[in-house]
Amino acid sequence: MSGESARSEASSRTATVRTTHADAALVAAALAPDETDSMTTRVDGDAIECVVERPTTGGLRSTVDDHVVNLRVADRLVERARAHLAADDGGRRSDTNGDTDTNT
Repeated sequence: MSGESARSEASSRTATVRTTHADAALVAAALAPDETDSMTTRVDGDAIECVVERPTTGGLRSTVDDHVVNLRVADRLVERARAHLAADDGGRRSDTNGDTDTNT
């Protein structure tokens, strides 16, 4: 490893953001287009874990801030979509046999 690479690795800053969501996989998928090469995201059950590594503290702060803003927007969109689908589903009626009647 060259001296410059060693200095670069030694001086990099890293942050891990771990959040939980009702539909973590869907929220993570919504975040994917905005991710950069400095980010690694994985889903573990109901949690999303994003590791950010940047060479400067300011760059790390900026990237984490962008990620958190995008995360909040994606989470709200998923929550609203779920609520909308649930409201649409609420219009269905079940007969006495438990069968769903979609004609009402």
